[in-house]
Amino acid sequence: MRQWILSLAAVALVSGTVFAGKFNKVISVGDKAPAIAGVPAVSGDKETTLDLSAIKEDVVVVAFLANHCPAVKLCEDRLVETVAAYKGKSVKFIGVCCSGAPGYAEEDGIPAIKTAIKAGKYNIDYAYDESGKIGKSYGATVTPQFFVLDKDRTVRYTGLLDDGGRDESKIANPYVKKAIDSLLANETIEVTETRQQGCGIPYKK
Repeated sequence: MRQWILSLAAVALVSGTVFAGKFNKVISVGDKAPAIAGVPAVSGDKETTLDLSAIKEDVVVVAFLANHCPAVKLCEDRLVETVAAYKGKSVKFIGVCCSGAPGYAEEDGIPAIKTAIKAGKYNIDYAYDESGKIGKSYGATVTPQFFVLDKDRTVRYTGLLDDGGRDESKIANPYVKKAIDSLLANETIEVTETRQQGCGIPYKK
């Protein structure tokens, strides 16, 4: 009997890992989004803190980014355009950088984020979580990686911004846009998870 119970427990643990998500092994679509609170951030030209619970918009897009990452640089313009497309609508975009490993703060920290926003590379509230706690709680492994949350702050989409890769002319599926539009229209999201691609996040050890 004891062996049987232990076997069931092992299966449960394995199942929890396998079914957390197809590509995300920490959280899955349908899970409540982990908290984001008290994180140093930049909003416009001001330093502030980021708090997910204080956001009033119906849809929130959490983007894990890093200034140093070539894959992020490739999608900067597309992200700016995506954010601009929802101006005046109940959609909020926030960025989080978790590059806490030694040697990354100069390029990815708050001063660098302020410079990037001033240069027009981002039009979002952008936080720097040196501890990496937020990224790990979301199961973020690369930059860029996106999470679309509904008004109850449930994860409804996770993965790529779109399928354009290095060539935006080849975009056939703007995944984040489609997820947002579906939520705003109270419709079912067709694609809820895609495989994240980009630079591995240099988490602080």
